[in-house]
Amino acid sequence: MKHLFFILIGTSLFACNVNDTKVAGSNDGHAATSAVKDSANFTSIQWLDSTTQSLGNLTEGQVAEISWRFKNTGNKPLVIEDVQPGCGCTVADKPTEPIAPGGEGVIKAKFNSDGHPGHADKHISVLANLSNHNNGGTTQLGFTADVKAKS
Repeated sequence: MKHLFFILIGTSLFACNVNDTKVAGSNDGHAATSAVKDSANFTSIQWLDSTTQSLGNLTEGQVAEISWRFKNTGNKPLVIEDVQPGCGCTVADKPTEPIAPGGEGVIKAKFNSDGHPGHADKHISVLANLSNHNNGGTTQLGFTADVKAKS
């Protein structure tokens, strides 16, 4: 039994030291990061919906969906690298593929109002390869809601 214990410990330690190998040519996200930082890949965006929207009145516990449509108005593919909600009550989704010049896309979000009665003013940071940016390629999207407490 003592030998079995040492064999299991040894096997576990060996397994922890095994390095993952990457397949040649695999995309681990560095290409998208490069596009966002490389000025040769900068493009421009037109928001087809207002970057600040109102969800109106909600009842606490209600999950509301919101979307922001946009168009790539530049001459390079638009790469939305990341979308970061400002808090855990909001979940955001971004396009997984680059948007071709002239193409359109959508960023979607879901706001869970449970535990958030009162006025909500939420933001989502969008990181992309934009030439018309003021914050290092980051655009702020926002929404408001008035959440009525559960009765």
